[in-house]
Amino acid sequence: MSIVHERSAAPAGKRPRGPAPSLARQPGGDEGHDRGGLWPYLLIAPTVLGMLYLLAYPLARAVLMSLQDFQLRQLISGHARFVGLRNYDTLLTDARFWQVVRRTFVFMAVNVVLIMVLATLVALLIERLGRRWRLALLSSLVLAWAMPVIAATTVFQWLFHSEFGIVNWALKQLGFTSFDRYPWFAHGPAAFTILVLLIVWQSVPFAAITVYSALTTVPTELYESARLDGASAGRIFRAVTFPMIRPIFMLVFSLEVIWTFKAFVQIWVMTNGGPGDATTILPVYAVQTALSSQRYDLGSAASMVTVLLMAAVLVVYFRQMFRQEGEAL
Repeated sequence: MSIVHERSAAPAGKRPRGPAPSLARQPGGDEGHDRGGLWPYLLIAPTVLGMLYLLAYPLARAVLMSLQDFQLRQLISGHARFVGLRNYDTLLTDARFWQVVRRTFVFMAVNVVLIMVLATLVALLIERLGRRWRLALLSSLVLAWAMPVIAATTVFQWLFHSEFGIVNWALKQLGFTSFDRYPWFAHGPAAFTILVLLIVWQSVPFAAITVYSALTTVPTELYESARLDGASAGRIFRAVTFPMIRPIFMLVFSLEVIWTFKAFVQIWVMTNGGPGDATTILPVYAVQTALSSQRYDLGSAASMVTVLLMAAVLVVYFRQMFRQEGEAL
C-alpha cells in the first residue's frame, strides 16, 4: 500500500510564507519625499533673495543708469531719457580715463606681486617656527587683519603726517634732514607708495595664513625624499611645495587681484585720489565723476567698465592657468 504524501493547504487564518506584497503607496511616503526635496530650497530662499536684492539689483540699476541721461535733475525727478551707448562713447574717448586705466593696472600689479611674495615668505617662516612663536605670529597677523580699514588708514595718515608723523621724526633722527616736515601726501609718487604700503600691510595677513594652511597639507615624506636626493631649498619649493599648494595659491592670487583692483576706501579717505590724479584708480574715478559734476550716468558707465576689465583680467588669468595645468597633465 503506497501512501502518497501531499502538501496540505495552509490552515485558515495563516498565509503561506513568500515575498512580502508590495505596497502601492504608504502614508507619507511620496509626500514626505517631496517635502524633503523642496524643504532645503525653501530654507535657502530668503538668503538667495536677499543676495539677489543686494547684488543683482544694484548691478542692473547701474547698467540701466549707464544707458540713460542721468544727472542731478533726473535723480530728483525720477525721469531719465535713454541714450544708448553715448555715455560709454564719451568715457572711452576721454584721455584722462585711459590714464586712470593704466594707473589702475600698475597699482594692481605692484600690490598683488608684493602681497603674494611677502605672504609666501611669511607662510614659510610660520611653518619653520616653534609652537609658541608660531602662535604669537599667527595671533599678530589675525589682529592686523582684523583692524578696520578706516582705522588702519587713519593710523597711516598720522604715521606720515608732515609735522607730527613718526616717520619724518625717525628719518630726521637717522640723519635724513631733508625729511623734516616732508609733505608726503603733496607728492604723487610718495602718496602712491604710502597707499601701496597700506594695502599690502592689510592684505598680507589673510594671504599668509591661507598659504600656510595649504603648506600644512604637504606630506613630509616628499620633503624627506627631496632632501635625500640632494635638492636645495629653492628646488624643493619649486618642485614639491608649490605644485602641491598651487590651487590655494591661485585662489588667493585671484582674490587679491579683485580686492586691489576695486580698492576705494583707503584711497578716498587718505588722498581723495590726489594730489592731482596721482592716486586715482577706476573706482575712485567713477565716484569723482558721479559726485563732482553730478554725472551719475558717466559714473555708472565707469563702474561697468571697471567690472568688465576686472572680469577680463580674471578670464585671461584662469585660461592661462588651466592651459598650464593641462600641459602638466
